[in-house]
Amino acid sequence: MTSAAHIPVLGREAVDHLAPRAGGVYVDATFGAGGYSRAILDIPGTRVIGIDRDRTAIAGGFDLVDRSEGRLTLVEDRFSNLAEICAAQGLDEVDGVVMDVGVSSMQLDQAGRGFSFRLDGPLDMRMGQSGPTAADVVATASEGDLADVIYLLGEERHSRKVARAIVAARKDAPITTTRALADIVARVVRAKPNEIHPATRTFQALRILVNEELDELESALAGAERMLRPGGRLVVVSFHSLEDRIVKNFLNARAKTGGGSRHLPEVAQAAPSFQLLTRRPVIAGEEEVAHNPRARSAKLRAAERIAASAHAGGEESSWPGLSDVMRGG
Repeated sequence: MTSAAHIPVLGREAVDHLAPRAGGVYVDATFGAGGYSRAILDIPGTRVIGIDRDRTAIAGGFDLVDRSEGRLTLVEDRFSNLAEICAAQGLDEVDGVVMDVGVSSMQLDQAGRGFSFRLDGPLDMRMGQSGPTAADVVATASEGDLADVIYLLGEERHSRKVARAIVAARKDAPITTTRALADIVARVVRAKPNEIHPATRTFQALRILVNEELDELESALAGAERMLRPGGRLVVVSFHSLEDRIVKNFLNARAKTGGGSRHLPEVAQAAPSFQLLTRRPVIAGEEEVAHNPRARSAKLRAAERIAASAHAGGEESSWPGLSDVMRGG
């Protein structure tokens, strides 16, 4: 499928909630194959800032840039830098931000990127072009750090078994391919028929760590809050529970009113900066899931910006840090 035919998961629902209007300025924070940007640009006079840390995705969007006649600007960068990117484009505020979080289908389908155990390739997993690879992590991290990463970021209950197996295997030979790692995990994690592949959660954990995805998401949400004008909309599609929990907690905290109770004094609290548009996440229908099984896990949440100051920065990240893990042990 060419990028021109690419339709993002929950694409129609995402654009409906974004509600782009003629002349509006929007941020497609995870440009990918350009599905959201293309739909937004169909509205006359709209302008889109497309962000992606994947150079391949940016290069694939050049044709759309040409056809947009100057209304699409592509930026190769992390979406955690959303606010700074907009400022560099001379923007003080925008009318909407849309994000499709996590690895893209294009990345999964390229064996050379090393994201999937379905296709044997180098154990890379980087969305960008720099930093340690997944192979570097499994070669360097201590058994304890590997177990923590796989448990916390992959939600793998057999994380200690997996970490032990990785450390034992790397003593015999470097683990440099996706198939080698998948085989190691499959020897210690047994899957029943019709369950996900035994290596799925381990691969998810390493990918999230290598790309610092959860920290990136938290920073991107805060950046969107700072850049959205009153009435502007934020729409986020996520694909696993950790991402969705971050989005849900962020929006609920920003939409919360009041504080304290009749037994306790009123708690000082920032004024709400968002109004929820989705009390429950929007999920894909049966037809979309049948066409694209990846849609089964997708959840969409959306909110509209209120005329109140952006909330102060959140707490320090509680997720395993790539730099800490790479120190080994």
